[in-house]
Amino acid sequence: MADPDPKRQLEDLDARLSALKAAQKSEKSHQEEHYSQAQVAWRMVTEMVAGLGIGFGIGYGLDYAFGTTPFLMVLFTLLGVAAGINVMLRTAKEVQATQMGAQAARDKTGGPDGGEHEGK
Repeated sequence: MADPDPKRQLEDLDARLSALKAAQKSEKSHQEEHYSQAQVAWRMVTEMVAGLGIGFGIGYGLDYAFGTTPFLMVLFTLLGVAAGINVMLRTAKEVQATQMGAQAARDKTGGPDGGEHEGK
């Protein structure tokens, strides 16, 4: 029926759980990377649209307040676009630094694509 040694049962259970976690972790890694890139892309789009919208809103409000019809709206819309691009570039630098750190860790440990390939 059952193994009378509870210590051995726990060791077997631990081994099975470790194998299951390792299998799930390797599958999840690729999915997380994929979703991570999609999240970064949406973040950049959102930052750009927010900069554009805020610049337009401020410019339109000031034009309405001062009676200068299109001048401030165009100016602040362009400033909003510039601010959105600046934030997008900062986000791209963050992503690049993260990827460079991950690549350096892979190179150091000799993992997948770790630079252990020999020439032909």
